[in-house]
Amino acid sequence: MKNRIRKSFMSASWSFVAFVLWTVAVSRVDLRAIGPQNSSVGFATVNGFFHSLTGVHFLLYNITDWLGLVPIFVMVGFAVLGLAQWIKRRQLRNVDVSLFVLGGFYIVVAAAYLFFENVVINYRPVLIEGILEASYPSSTTLLVMCVMPTALMQLKSRVTSGRLRCLLSALIIAFTIFMVVIRLISGVHWLSDIVGGILLSAGLVSAYHTAVLLT
Repeated sequence: MKNRIRKSFMSASWSFVAFVLWTVAVSRVDLRAIGPQNSSVGFATVNGFFHSLTGVHFLLYNITDWLGLVPIFVMVGFAVLGLAQWIKRRQLRNVDVSLFVLGGFYIVVAAAYLFFENVVINYRPVLIEGILEASYPSSTTLLVMCVMPTALMQLKSRVTSGRLRCLLSALIIAFTIFMVVIRLISGVHWLSDIVGGILLSAGLVSAYHTAVLLT
């Protein structure tokens, strides 16, 4: 167990370090005004080249926006599970500890989202309904890659059927990959936004896993 905790902790630590270094690089390296309304973005050469390859596809953007409700429903589902346990077991302290950890994790993810909505690293490569929005890190990537893997961890300990666990695992992994890839090729984010979202999510999920192992 100690070895698993150490590996999980190190994974979280290195992911956070990578995210911080990546964020600093995005805000300083090859910074040029290539976005709408002369907005600047780091890694301008790479980001601009990749954006020219994908173009902008608002249909894909809308699809990922609507499917972004799936992780929201998942979060609500676990909140309802915790409430049901509280009612059934009559005392809050009898609710599964892992659900408390998951609730705290959701709060941290929400705080990260709000932080980067107010501390703007760069803006989107396109206007959304005429508005220049913050783009880094990709909030959809952050939401999906935080909620779905932690949901998978919860389900593995709660679903007794091996076949059902495998099916749910495959669906969750496929959905997560689909959302990140489609969001990337929709053209509403720079490549660096997606990478930032992946790195931050990896750190947060590893930190959650570490917390669960410690409880």
